[in-house]
Amino acid sequence: MVKVSCLPADDGTCGWYQLSKGRVVKPAHAGHGHARWVIVGAGYTGLAAARQLAEHFPSDSIVLLDAQEVGYGTSGRNAGFAIDLPHDIGAEDYIGDIATAKTVMRLNVTGQSYLKALVEQFDIDCQMKHCGKYQAAVEPRGIAVLDAYRRGLDKLDQPYEMLGAEALAGKIGTRFYRQALFTPGTSLIQPSALVKGLADCLPANVTLYENTAITDVEYGDKTVLKHAGGSITADKVILTNNAFGMSFGFLKGRMLPVFTYASLTRPLDEAEQARLGGAPYWGVIPADPFGTTVRRTPDNRILIRNSFSFNPDGRAKQKYLDRFGPRHRDAFERRFPMLAGLPFEYTWGGALAMSRNHQGFFGELRRNVYGALCCNGLGVTRGTATGKLMADWLAGQQSDLIDFVLRAAGPSANPPRPLVGVGVNLNLKWGQYRAGLEG
Repeated sequence: MVKVSCLPADDGTCGWYQLSKGRVVKPAHAGHGHARWVIVGAGYTGLAAARQLAEHFPSDSIVLLDAQEVGYGTSGRNAGFAIDLPHDIGAEDYIGDIATAKTVMRLNVTGQSYLKALVEQFDIDCQMKHCGKYQAAVEPRGIAVLDAYRRGLDKLDQPYEMLGAEALAGKIGTRFYRQALFTPGTSLIQPSALVKGLADCLPANVTLYENTAITDVEYGDKTVLKHAGGSITADKVILTNNAFGMSFGFLKGRMLPVFTYASLTRPLDEAEQARLGGAPYWGVIPADPFGTTVRRTPDNRILIRNSFSFNPDGRAKQKYLDRFGPRHRDAFERRFPMLAGLPFEYTWGGALAMSRNHQGFFGELRRNVYGALCCNGLGVTRGTATGKLMADWLAGQQSDLIDFVLRAAGPSANPPRPLVGVGVNLNLKWGQYRAGLEG
């Protein structure tokens, strides 16, 4: 018996969730049941795995569980970038080995294309815009990063455009940045709306249970997943719950639950839109990984995302919302003096499952238990792709992409507690300080 020690507990102030279309929440599981397949975690990875399994095994019963409501947790809290390109922050040119980078890009595009097709097929209203992204810099160190990334994109033979301060201001309104690199392949989304939409068009042989937190697990030839209202016995289990996979007894001490934080303004009125100028929607990611991400959404709001905390139990903490809200205000005012005082309507946190070596896990955890875990901040595209590939692999399919994710080294071991907490927190503080004006 494994007692699940950590359960999700996200804050209730996520703007994406609050602003996305309401839906009928599926009931929690009750009683004692059985299923051929049980998938734990109804984010991008779990939704993709459930859908693809249903296509491979149309006669099998497939159960998809989530501890909270779909779209309320991690998958609905990111900045909404579905990115196609590789971005290896450990490599000098952010590309690294070209053969690996090309495969990573194919993996990302697999997830991105799958989402695009589903949004079109089921007419999911999630503000999906295929408008690319800007990676922008203020300080010399950030400009050097853009130059290195440009050289990497040249080797990868991918299109881009370098923009100076005035050209960029014409696109996004603000003259805060000195230089930017535009890449056209990114799609922008309203993440909570997308996840809700994906959950509401699952195949008929997939049963979704929300607000069903697993509290105990018995592993054996079959796996018994216990919760407050009963249990489910599964022939095969797939864990797609990222860092919470550690609470299920796997990859312990190999994943890092790191939270990042965002604020979203009220909609800009017509006069404010005119003062800002630029395109009606866009997305900017910082040259420095610890800098500030900014978006203008199709409903004319401004998103600011920065700041990090290490939450070992994977649960939200109000103290960090209180601490980082002022940072969002400062980042907003520096970028948008023409919109000074524009109030934030929402401020929230969301978890990332990170590993020290930036590797995820894909494969068998034990007999009849499988995992696609640790997306390292790329849950939209990478999570979708690995969920789909997991189902393909379990259906007996073979491909070079499946071989690639199976061969991955997996998350490396963390130092023991309390050293890991001290180390991660120092690294986060130093990174945010070093980001300078880009924070």
